[in-house]
Amino acid sequence: MKLVFKSFFTAAAIIVGSLAATTAQDAAVNAPLVDEPFIVADMVIWGGTIYTAEDSGPTAEAVAVKDGRILYVGSRADAESYVTANTTVLSLDGGTLYPGFTDAHAHLSGIGARELTLNLEGTASLDAFQQALAQYAADNTDQPVVVGRGWIETHWPEGRFPSRWDLDDIVPDRPVILFRADGHAAVVNSAALTAANISGSTEAPFGGAIQKNALDEPNGMLIDAAMDLVNTLIPVPTRDDVAEQLLVGGRVYSSYGWTGVHNMSVSWQEVELLEALSDRGDVPIRVYNSINAGDAPNLFTGGARSSANNRIVTRAIKLYMDGALGSRGAALIEPYTDANTSGLLLSKAEDVLPLLETALRQGIQINMHAIGDLGNRQLLDWFEQAFNTVPTFDRAVPTPRWRDEHTQIVHPDDIPRYAELGVIPSMQPSHAIGDLHFAPDRLGEDRLKGAYAWQSFLDTGVIIAGGSDAPVERGDPLIEYYAATARRDLNGFQGENWRPEEALTRAEALKMFTLWPAMASFAEEDIGSIAVGKKADFTAFNIDLMTVAESEIPKGRALLTIVDGDIVYQAP
Repeated sequence: MKLVFKSFFTAAAIIVGSLAATTAQDAAVNAPLVDEPFIVADMVIWGGTIYTAEDSGPTAEAVAVKDGRILYVGSRADAESYVTANTTVLSLDGGTLYPGFTDAHAHLSGIGARELTLNLEGTASLDAFQQALAQYAADNTDQPVVVGRGWIETHWPEGRFPSRWDLDDIVPDRPVILFRADGHAAVVNSAALTAANISGSTEAPFGGAIQKNALDEPNGMLIDAAMDLVNTLIPVPTRDDVAEQLLVGGRVYSSYGWTGVHNMSVSWQEVELLEALSDRGDVPIRVYNSINAGDAPNLFTGGARSSANNRIVTRAIKLYMDGALGSRGAALIEPYTDANTSGLLLSKAEDVLPLLETALRQGIQINMHAIGDLGNRQLLDWFEQAFNTVPTFDRAVPTPRWRDEHTQIVHPDDIPRYAELGVIPSMQPSHAIGDLHFAPDRLGEDRLKGAYAWQSFLDTGVIIAGGSDAPVERGDPLIEYYAATARRDLNGFQGENWRPEEALTRAEALKMFTLWPAMASFAEEDIGSIAVGKKADFTAFNIDLMTVAESEIPKGRALLTIVDGDIVYQAP
């Protein structure tokens, strides 16, 4: 990509103040002077196809920007009329431009923490997992507790969860706590179990499970709420630590091409840090916060809020209904096919329903995690009960746009209920191309009909807010787009009966990461498509997502990330 500063006036014409055009391009510049005041664009982008996500005009040749807003969308010839020596002209050099891509479900501090701690993402076997642990422990002997995240055992040749004894073989002398990629399970060593006073007689807390061996000894695997028993061993991050995580996460995400993120499970400290960091120019992307339930009183007291620059918005609460499928914590109507369990419910109606009713009356959005078919059904039931209790006339926002975060396994009978209730499924396509390797074993063939059912949802008239759930997944927008349109893993494997008809068209997938996340955050008037008057948020890739071969999509890269007309990332 070239960054070119260009004027279409000749020097002589400027010196004498002449309005006479000296070239055909000059004529295009001067033409608007006849009928209307001349407007100078701050930035013009052309040199590649521009996809707008606007049905009335899905493509354009050029876009012009003024004061952080889109001034013009259309032909290159007409765009030239907005260019002077003071205009920044960006040539895509054959790349393609899109509305700013927004990750509708991720954890920004977790993305930063992944880069700053033991990252077990992509470990291909138990042996590789142990080697990574050994290297990190040797390099960080000053850390009293070894903490890491990112392992997934479903691809390992060993075909099992790691155990405390696998960790003891590597690090026996200090606690080790290694979280599964989904964040709903952790494996710990014997030193951690001892330090946390966990034994065979320890009772698991509500919403959690302590896995044991045949001798009734803890095997080191802690599921969902049981992780709280060892979380107290982890040194509490300082304010500076959290700030660094957020800064690193923001930089990583802008380099991927994301212009925004819907930030999930956010502490109030993170809200205040993000606002301060963004206002001083250190957070390059937009952040839409969904805070932890424990901080709900702060939001109820002060109401929805934003940073001074309006890039950090906080108006939602994140709740949890169940666990994750990979660790068998997702709550199912019938037991797992491969284990004698039906998963875990993490919330109680008596705790959640009063909060839902207060949120409706105060205009606060609810975004609730639900993965299993029972979890999703109960979410719909609770939302419906709250809607019936607080009628439209008694709500601060008549149409609250509440969201079901993940919506992975849904009973087919429940799919139409989303449109009927106005609940938005917020889904992460990469889960489907990872889970396809184990979900059939967990669920059996019959339940796959409602699994990752993107097209079935669209057919009912709802929108889907597309995200990644990073750091559970990589967080690459091109992997997410590929997963949504190909419904295959990165090696091209799909597997038998993985419902290829549920894949999205490329135009649908574009909206899934642009316009629909904007709608899911009440921001469609400002962002989500390339249209005159909207904020100048753009993402450019070096491939054409609408025409490139399917297998080439994940191989692309971001060329340019622009927020409010500011270049926040440009590829080397």
